[in-house]
Amino acid sequence: MTVRRLVLGLVLLIVSALLTVAVPGSAQAASSSSSCPGRKVRTLPFSTGSVLVYKDGGYVCAVTVQKNPGTKRLISVSVQARGNVAVRKSRSHTRSSPPVRVYAGHRCVRVTGAVAGGSYRSGWILC
Repeated sequence: MTVRRLVLGLVLLIVSALLTVAVPGSAQAASSSSSCPGRKVRTLPFSTGSVLVYKDGGYVCAVTVQKNPGTKRLISVSVQARGNVAVRKSRSHTRSSPPVRVYAGHRCVRVTGAVAGGSYRSGWILC
């Protein structure tokens, strides 16, 4: 009985150690692609990158990503819910802008994004 418990404990320890080693890489890859919650509803490409747009309940979140990551460039994104002012964020980074999350309810939003010389400006979307 005690040998059986020791073997079971050893098996559980090995499995948890393997999961600890295997999972962080995939979790990091998933979180590095976007720091916006919710489901992706649009990908808006332009010459030097793309704007990823996510919805989560009444919230809209957007992040701009470089087409060719690795070079530190100024990256910006903004989201404006109809009737409100635009929320803008930017930073010099090798991959993406900081995320912008606004409450839009059921209103249309306008999204802009820029990387280096290229930019994208949507009309009113997600109406």
